[in-house]
Amino acid sequence: MKLRGNLSLLKRSRVVPVFFAADDKYIRFMAVTMQSLIANTSRKYRYELYVLNTDITEESKKKLRRLETINCKIFFIDVTKELAKIEKKITLRDYYSSTTYYRLFIAEMFPQFKKVLYLDSDTIVKDDIAKLYSYQLGDNYIGGIRDQIVAQTDVYGDYVEKVLGISRGAYFNAGVVLLNCEAFRNNHMLKQFVKLLNNYNFVVAQDQDYLNILCKDKVLWLDPRWNIQMGGTAPCKEEDAKLIHYNLALKPWHYSDCKMGGSFWHYAKETEFYGELFSIQRKFSEEDKARDIYYGEHLEELALSEISNTMNYNNLYGDGGPIQLTRAEILRRAENLEKQGIFDKDVLDDPPGRELKPTEIDYLRHSINARLRARYAFRLARWFVDFLMIRKQFVIKEVVGIENLKNLDTGAIITCNHINPFDSFAVQLMYDKAGKRKKLFRVISEANYTAFPGFYGFLMRNCNTLPLSSNRATMIKFMHAIKAILMKKHYILVYPEQSMWWNYKKPKPLKRGAFVFAADNNVPVLPCFITMEDTDVLDSEGYPVQAYTIHVDKPIYPSKNRSRNDNIDAMMQRNYEVWKNIYETTYGVPLKYTCEEK
Repeated sequence: MKLRGNLSLLKRSRVVPVFFAADDKYIRFMAVTMQSLIANTSRKYRYELYVLNTDITEESKKKLRRLETINCKIFFIDVTKELAKIEKKITLRDYYSSTTYYRLFIAEMFPQFKKVLYLDSDTIVKDDIAKLYSYQLGDNYIGGIRDQIVAQTDVYGDYVEKVLGISRGAYFNAGVVLLNCEAFRNNHMLKQFVKLLNNYNFVVAQDQDYLNILCKDKVLWLDPRWNIQMGGTAPCKEEDAKLIHYNLALKPWHYSDCKMGGSFWHYAKETEFYGELFSIQRKFSEEDKARDIYYGEHLEELALSEISNTMNYNNLYGDGGPIQLTRAEILRRAENLEKQGIFDKDVLDDPPGRELKPTEIDYLRHSINARLRARYAFRLARWFVDFLMIRKQFVIKEVVGIENLKNLDTGAIITCNHINPFDSFAVQLMYDKAGKRKKLFRVISEANYTAFPGFYGFLMRNCNTLPLSSNRATMIKFMHAIKAILMKKHYILVYPEQSMWWNYKKPKPLKRGAFVFAADNNVPVLPCFITMEDTDVLDSEGYPVQAYTIHVDKPIYPSKNRSRNDNIDAMMQRNYEVWKNIYETTYGVPLKYTCEEK
């Protein structure tokens, strides 16, 4: 009779839907969040906890379901399947399936809900979450709590005001939000998000930045005790907090002295993950701590660079900043240089550089900071390439001859024609497609390393780049690095034309540097050449975006029967012949330069 009464009560109770997003690696932390929430529930309500995911195992699901109570149930939603339904309404790509962006799809995925709660999985709930759900949103898009770090730290406050156009006191933390699903649907917020994502590239707080822009002036400010963040100064004591948020790197499962960590371990002990969590903290090394410090410092650097960044993606297309040439002017410059027979001068001038001293560069990434920067730079670069490809501003049609790279079992010099500021991304994608385990380095100019500003400057300095230098001692260090890299069978990308001409289809005469590296280190040259064709997508100036085909030809080996200089000349000549043949075969025209007409 008692059980029947409880079931009757549940049928009459109100539902409190709470959403999480996690992968299988993060469920141990999410379990503690769920345990804290469940421990503070009221019998007056029925709590439905939805876990948006793509890869949580059945074993992990069983462990989480053991947390369920009579009025609190856990549901696992395969987001991949749900997103397929949304694609009928709006064009989505794999890029949007990152757990970071799941909360933006909830309104479309769950039309039965007028509002829902979303919680990050690094939170501890200390009061009945139904109280937070009870806020009435009216016509506001979201209920949120001010981000303490943005409000209290000048660099982040300046970032949101100068880059996003939002007052630092009106910027919310997206880890704990009450979403007005009805307003999201009625105002087509998902379409607005995709449009915003296709036009602006925010790399500091990513989805949180987009959400703040979309919901600007439509935020209901909630009791700040419902999101006490570890970054910044908390507005209350631990015992008065309703929800604690261990945001950024301030995790109690990493640091024994984590602020308000006692609340986390109080609930962690009630889960079957307690031993595993304690082991994670015990094994958290000094190198791990150094990485956290670096990421925190770099996030500030990234915010500062975005504030002062005069070289964003649109600037590169002539929309302002130091490069203020239209595409027509760029094409005219290339045409004039070709007529004069000047092929080694860039159409777009590099920023004014300075001499790179040997003490400023760690070519081989010996220091932990250099390795961390490289790792983080590649992560950002991958994110950025995905962004460009979603916008269809960067299109790879196919890779021809990839087996020529796959079959190489030595280090090599990879040569490629230089036709776009982002063509090294194309080579990296080709390299990744070949499944090589060794690293790909790239030779860049001194000015690009020392003077390129903002986000792109960070990539220039940290994506396994090898800057040339006007300093003799630095160049000696550079040559030693080239030798060490090739001895370890890594690969080095060199642009032997020396100059970058935008979408210039012809191969230009080659310089000797790449072939000197190959001859001196007895490694082959792998000639790659990118050809182009128009797509039906127009760029910001009305020119068709080019689809690239990357041609990978057979490696060119130095010969033991030739002298050093003869090897350099022979490999350079053969590389040019390969490029010339690909050009003439692809475009169906003989290679001719306008300067030859004179």
